[in-house]
Amino acid sequence: MAYELGIIGAGKIGEALAAGVVSRGLIPKDRILLSVRSERHRAELEARLGIRAVTEDGLVARECDNLILAVKPKDVAEAMAGISGSLGPAKLLVSTAAGVSLGMLEAAAPAGTPIIRTMPNMAVAIGQGMTALSPGRAVTSSRLEWATSVFRACGRALVVGEEDMDAVTGLSGSGPAYIYIVIESLADGGVKLGLSRDVATELAAQTVLGAAANVLLTGEHPAKLKDQVTTPAGVTIDGILELEEGRLRVTLIKAVVKAAERARQLMHRPR
Repeated sequence: MAYELGIIGAGKIGEALAAGVVSRGLIPKDRILLSVRSERHRAELEARLGIRAVTEDGLVARECDNLILAVKPKDVAEAMAGISGSLGPAKLLVSTAAGVSLGMLEAAAPAGTPIIRTMPNMAVAIGQGMTALSPGRAVTSSRLEWATSVFRACGRALVVGEEDMDAVTGLSGSGPAYIYIVIESLADGGVKLGLSRDVATELAAQTVLGAAANVLLTGEHPAKLKDQVTTPAGVTIDGILELEEGRLRVTLIKAVVKAAERARQLMHRPR
């Protein structure tokens, strides 16, 4: 029996995807096959998830109808060399490797192999991820829909053109790190005012979570929601004035742009 889903390189992202599709009832455990590097990791993963795991990428490539390549970017060339013989028009390959283009993947696979490049962020590990998918030329709408459903099992997912993937990397790929700094800074402000570190961090984190959920659930522009909090001559407008004087807005914009530029550089680095 062929497996429906094979995940090559079942680290944090690969493990999260496997757990997500099982918990959502999309794919049963006995239809998923994982590969890892070490026997110790294999045994631990199999015991914890109840999903078969092996240490042979080639076995996963041969036995599975759909493959997710979840290795680090530096390991993509080696992994592709080991599985390319099992690829072709009948087998979907989905890559989560940042900075590895569709062109690079297609060049390492047999002609006609349907390939999707993705950019998930680390929040997939807690079911709150954001993933962008960019399909190659040989990908059908049904295969793209299937792949999108897999990533939606771990959060949100949307389809973009590959020309937008560097921007996605700079925004949602690197974005959690920016928000952790925001949360830490808000908590520091609370500590400065006498709150304990634990209380200040919980207040800051839940405030960010609630604000983000409000944007997604209402569909309102963030500026409109900001105005709802900002009463005339109230306390919030004074805080916003400090943010503007500190150039928080332009600094965050520049962070996204700089990270996207770096992602573009990495994609064109010699391999």
